[in-house]
Amino acid sequence: MTRIRPPRHIVWTTDTVDLSDPFQRRWYIRQILLHGRAEDIRTLDLDEVEALLDHLDLPPHLHSLWKRFLERRHAQG
Repeated sequence: MTRIRPPRHIVWTTDTVDLSDPFQRRWYIRQILLHGRAEDIRTLDLDEVEALLDHLDLPPHLHSLWKRFLERRHAQG
């Protein structure tokens, strides 16, 4: 079990998140993409974000931004 104490600017509804639980992990990644700062986003595994992107239920403008960013990331190789 991998429990973390998330920063309050990302998660304000609970004191801990269990990153070994797939549902909580997806939810936490979504929270980071929605509310995280640059230093929070840098902690993400971009391959994991790419794999989960279509399942995170992000607002359309954020989904589009991340999709373009990840596509360009691959194009730059």
